[in-house]
Amino acid sequence: MATRKTFILFLILLLLPLFLEFFLLEALVINSIDGDMDVVCIEMERKALLKFKGGLEDPSGRLSSWVGGDCCKWQGVDCNNGTGHVIKLDLKNPYQSDEAAFPLSRLIGQISDSLLDLKYLNYLDLSKNELSGLIPDSIGNLDNLRYLDLSDNSISGSIPASIGRLLLLEELDLSHNGMNGTIPESIGQLKELLTLTLDWNPWKGRVSEIHFLGLIKLEYFSSYLSPATNNSLVFDITSDWIPPFSLKVIRIGNCILSQTFPAWLGTQKELYQIILRNVGISDTIPEWLWKLSPQLGWLDLSRNQLRGKPPSPLSFSTSHGWSMADLSFNRLEGPLPLWYNLTYLVLGNNLFSGPVPSNIGELSSLRVLAVSGNLLNGTIPSSLTNLKYSRIIDLSNNHLSGKIPNHWNDMEMLGIIDLSKNRLYGEIPSSICSIHVIYFLKLGDNNLSGELSPSIQNCSLYSLDLGNNRFSGEIPEWIGERMSSLKQLRLRGNMLTGNIPEQLCGLSDLRILDLALNNLSGSIPPCLGHLSAMNHVTLLDPSTDDLYTDYYREGMELVVKGKEMEFERILSIVKLIDLSRNNLSGEIPHGITNLSTLGTLNLSQNQLTGKIPEDIGAMQGLETLDFSSNRLSGPIPLSMASITSLSHLNLSHNLLSGPIPTTNQFPTFNDPSMYEGNLGLCGLPLSTQCSTPHKDHKDEEDEKEDHDDGWETLWFFTSMGLGFPVGFWAVCGTLALKKSWRHAYFRFVGEAKDRMYVFIAVNVARFKRKMKRNVGAHG
Repeated sequence: MATRKTFILFLILLLLPLFLEFFLLEALVINSIDGDMDVVCIEMERKALLKFKGGLEDPSGRLSSWVGGDCCKWQGVDCNNGTGHVIKLDLKNPYQSDEAAFPLSRLIGQISDSLLDLKYLNYLDLSKNELSGLIPDSIGNLDNLRYLDLSDNSISGSIPASIGRLLLLEELDLSHNGMNGTIPESIGQLKELLTLTLDWNPWKGRVSEIHFLGLIKLEYFSSYLSPATNNSLVFDITSDWIPPFSLKVIRIGNCILSQTFPAWLGTQKELYQIILRNVGISDTIPEWLWKLSPQLGWLDLSRNQLRGKPPSPLSFSTSHGWSMADLSFNRLEGPLPLWYNLTYLVLGNNLFSGPVPSNIGELSSLRVLAVSGNLLNGTIPSSLTNLKYSRIIDLSNNHLSGKIPNHWNDMEMLGIIDLSKNRLYGEIPSSICSIHVIYFLKLGDNNLSGELSPSIQNCSLYSLDLGNNRFSGEIPEWIGERMSSLKQLRLRGNMLTGNIPEQLCGLSDLRILDLALNNLSGSIPPCLGHLSAMNHVTLLDPSTDDLYTDYYREGMELVVKGKEMEFERILSIVKLIDLSRNNLSGEIPHGITNLSTLGTLNLSQNQLTGKIPEDIGAMQGLETLDFSSNRLSGPIPLSMASITSLSHLNLSHNLLSGPIPTTNQFPTFNDPSMYEGNLGLCGLPLSTQCSTPHKDHKDEEDEKEDHDDGWETLWFFTSMGLGFPVGFWAVCGTLALKKSWRHAYFRFVGEAKDRMYVFIAVNVARFKRKMKRNVGAHG
């Protein structure tokens, strides 16, 4: 037994050093893995990075850490812990959500060939900068790349054919550049590629099956181009093609894909997002696509020529958070389909007919219901107000009738209600603004009546359009007092009476004031000149970016240049005052000329008197000016000729007199009808010639001044002619007749002569002494 214990003790003593050595080595390995052992970058790669930095402008100093000998510690640079080689370069703009900092933090320059010395690089992200020029052909030498993102730059040209040598590449994103060349067939050699994003470039040429030949792992393909590309990219793929991949997402937009629905898509059984927008399809939607609906989260087939009746009901997938179906701008027909689990249902501008389904309120997940521009009829079902999460309800431009349903109280997220261009009647329900977040209330072009409901003042409106209805009563003062965010007020074509309330002048954001075609009376408020949004430049500024406005385009019909026009995209920069066809009286207020960026001013067909404001030329933004059919008198102000943007003018049927101006663009207003009905006007383009040679008012004023100056000159010389002999004989005659005055005069002259002589002599002597001192000093 003792021998056995001795043996065990001996064994422990023998193995203990080995165990201690093993644990020490393990600790060293763990420490090295944890980064305690510094790895210095490769010198050649450090120089390559510095050369790349030297070719860039870095206004925000993002690369200020790129100093010193160890590039592995530089911002955006990652190295392999074992070898020190640079394996990752991430220089994407970090300020994507900061509108002020984003443009200042962009790196500016070109993609340098020096990056090609980073041969072990597997991750390169230069996105959201201001890189320009071409992608270097030698990029194919970075054969370890797995991730390449050059999106959101200003890169131009084609994809180099050498891209096909990046055989390990898994993700390629070239979107949002200016690449106006072709897509090489060699891209089809990227057998590891999972994601290919080519969006928003003006690509040209053709894409065939060869471009996809080896993309056996491709899951995400996106070639959604800008509408401005004019379909310059053509997909030339045969109908019986069987792709080598199994896509989950396909996004093709604003290209030419096929007139028939692409049959090869039927082989893609794992799709959950399909976008084929504006790709030239003129066909029915195949049955296999509808069978995919339980897995589809996003279906966009808008702006094609699709025909047929979509099935109903259907259910879409919610596994990706929210879902959308956009089949707008096609020729689909039949009853409005009920599709469940959708967040967005966008079916506008089709041929759907019949009533809105009475159980529409069952689509409880809807945020956007946009079905404008169809042939829907019947009444608006009361269940519509059960869509309590909706942000946009757009049923405009249909044939709906009846009253607007009540009980909007529970729709706490509703931001846009557009029921315009229907046949609705009755009053505005009091509950429609019981929620405060409504920004757009569009009820125009119906048969609504009654007075403007006080409940409207509870909305936080940007736009209120109640035009072309049968509303009566006065314009409420609370519009100006309570609706401070209002930018567009359209009440034209109603039966409103009374004065224009001065409170409207407090709407500092107001850009459209359309009160035409009513029975308004009284004078134009002078304070309209205080509408500050009309005296400074306004940029395109959609006020509802957070209101899903990709699926709602606000429009408004306005009379501009004598024609009724529909404004959509540029509505936010239109500035208009239209008070025409009322019973307004008095003079045009002088203050209105403060509105220097107002584009349209229409005061026609009223009872206005007095003169056109003399400084109307200060309204340099005017394009349309209509003062016709009033009782205005006096001349056409010369300053009007300085409004060089003016392209439509109508001053007809007034009491204007005098010559028509002939400067600047006035000679282009050669239609006599814009001046007719003013018996006192003369000059071209009227046949009535002015009785004297044409003179502008300024010339007449100058001539009057010259005439006045002539009389002053005549009187000056006449008085000199008379005054000289009178003065001469008054002095000389007195000296000749009165001896004491004669002696005093000559004594004064003599003394003055002596004083003058002494003054000159003293100063000459002083000057000579000074000159001698100066000469001596320099000698």
